[in-house]
Amino acid sequence: MKLYQMDGKNAFLNGLTQEEVYFKQPLEFESENFRQYVFKLNKALYGLKQAPKAWYEKLSLLLLKSGFERGKVDKTLFCKNYESQFLSVQVYMDDIIFGAINKMLCEDFSKLMQIEFEMSMMGELKFFLGLQIKQTPKGIYIHQTKYVK
Repeated sequence: MKLYQMDGKNAFLNGLTQEEVYFKQPLEFESENFRQYVFKLNKALYGLKQAPKAWYEKLSLLLLKSGFERGKVDKTLFCKNYESQFLSVQVYMDDIIFGAINKMLCEDFSKLMQIEFEMSMMGELKFFLGLQIKQTPKGIYIHQTKYVK
C-alpha cells in the first residue's frame, strides 16, 4: 500500500456556515457610510470556530456522494471498496492522507479532490504531525529520528 498526502489551500474558506455569524467592521476597514453596521458571513473564515466543522461537512458530503463509507469509530476515516481493492482516506483538518495498493485509485482520488477543491498534491507521505514515514516494499515504518536528534 502506498500512502500520499494532499493539503487544502484555503480549505476553511470552502465551508458554508450552518448558523448565522455576524461581525463588526475592523477599525481600519470601516465603511464611511455604514459605520454602525455589522456584517453577516456567507462563508467560513480562518479563525472562526465554525470553519473546521463547515469544511469537514462539505468534504465528507462529497466523499459520501462519491461512494465512500465513513468510519464507525473514527469519523474522519473514509473507505471505498473497488471489487477486490479499496482506497482509504484519513482527514486531519485541511490535510488528507490517502492510500491504496492500486496507484490508479490514488490518482483518481487526487483528481477528484483537485477538481472540487483547491488542493495541493504533496506526493508520497514522508512526514506528518511530527512523525517521519518511510515507505518500502517490506512495509511502512514510522519513526521520529529528527525529533530524537
